[in-house]
Parts: sequence; C-alpha cells; structure tokens
Amino acid sequence: MPSVLAIAAHPDDIEFLMAGTLLRLKERGWQLHYFNLCDGCLGSTTLDEATCRKVRLHEARAAADLLGAIHYPPIERDMELTYTTERLRQVAAVVRLAQPQIVLTHSPVDYMEDHQNASRLAVSAAFARGMPNFRTLPSVDPYAGPVAIYHAQPHGHQLPTGEWVKADLWVDVESVYEQKAAALACHASQRQWLDDSQGMDHYLETLKTLTRRAGELSQQYTYAEGWRRRVHWGFSPLDFDPLNEIKGVRPL
Repeated sequence: MPSVLAIAAHPDDIEFLMAGTLLRLKERGWQLHYFNLCDGCLGSTTLDEATCRKVRLHEARAAADLLGAIHYPPIERDMELTYTTERLRQVAAVVRLAQPQIVLTHSPVDYMEDHQNASRLAVSAAFARGMPNFRTLPSVDPYAGPVAIYHAQPHGHQLPTGEWVKADLWVDVESVYEQKAAALACHASQRQWLDDSQGMDHYLETLKTLTRRAGELSQQYTYAEGWRRRVHWGFSPLDFDPLNEIKGVRPL
C-alpha cells in the first residue's frame, strides 16, 4: 500500500490545506499519515495553556480518525518550532516510520514562522530518510524508496508581502469537500480564536472561501487544493510525480 505523510505546523493546518488531497489519495488505496509538529497550546483566548493543549490534541486525533489517517503526536509548543538537529531527528523518525511516497507540507514561504520551519523540517527529514549514519529520535531504520514532496499554497494564496501564488498542480476536491469540512469542524476550539486573532469570519466559511478561490485560480475546478512539487534532487527520479496522476480524476 503506498503512503502519504502530511506534515504541518498546527492542529487544523492539514484540514485547511491538505485534507482534500489526502482523501483523494485514500480513494485510490493510499495509506494516510497525519503529523502536526506543534501542540496548539497557544491557540485560544479563553483556555489556559495546559487545557488548550489537551483539547487541541483531542480535536486533532478526532480529525485524523475521521480522515482515516494514522496520527503522530506533536513535538513542540506553538511559536517555538525552530530548525534544530533534535527536531530534525524527531521528524525524520516519523518519515522513516511512515515510509511515504508523497510528503505534503507547507509553502516554504508563508505568513508565520511555524509554517516555514515545519516545511524546512519536512524537507530535510525526507532527504535524510535513507542515510544510515543519520540518527533519528527515536531510532528508526533508514529506507531508500523514492518520495515526492509537494508544497501547499501559502495562507490566502499569497506570500507575506502580498504577491499571489499560483500552484503548478491543482487537485479537484469537490467530491470530498464535505469530508474536508467535517474534519476541520473537529477543531471546534478554533472558531473563536481564528475569528478573534486573524479575522476569519467563522472558520468553516473561510475554508469554503479559500477552497473556492483555489478552484478559481485553477481555472478548472470548483473546489481545489494547490501544490508545487519540490525539485527531485535527493528525493526521487525526475519523472516521479505521483500526485499529478490524480489531480483532476473523479472518484473510482
């Protein structure tokens, strides 16, 4: 069974950016792996840190269960995710456990550092997957299979400086949109936080707006998720592009 590993910064990032693509792959027999690097502990204006961490872990597990994905626990607090050797060893351990042919992660340039550092860690961890002399935490044997890395659209489809980003590859997610929205709805604690902190007028409506906007940018679909494939060096043969095979295909 081929596998896909989604590596994101916070609980709910996978649902906003990647869940539709995960579900389209699941239709074709792919095994799903779900990894948020941060614990979500700062994502509330009403809950204390310990309670927020507990609530958001419960929500992320529920979302992963709904998607049918294997869940991996977070490794860092919000706003403290940095590119360090220890964190790289931890992410690389998950990559080796999941043995993905596809890694989905954030845009290399996005509106906050946690997203960018999650992207960097995902890329380096995938690069180190087959290095026998690179130690992971915990220790996991290396594997040498090919992997393709795809970067999601930045938040709002824009760089932090306002330039619009148009993906190279658009996945049609209209047929799985309701499941994508249901997975995001598992993160109920985020409704007030996102409204208060980022002006998202009810996060489920924001999801619909962003996914429709991706469809418009694709000039093909109603609801879409956008991806840019990272260059193949160190990861796979040049022509290894498995996500491209399902981008606009209707369910089997």
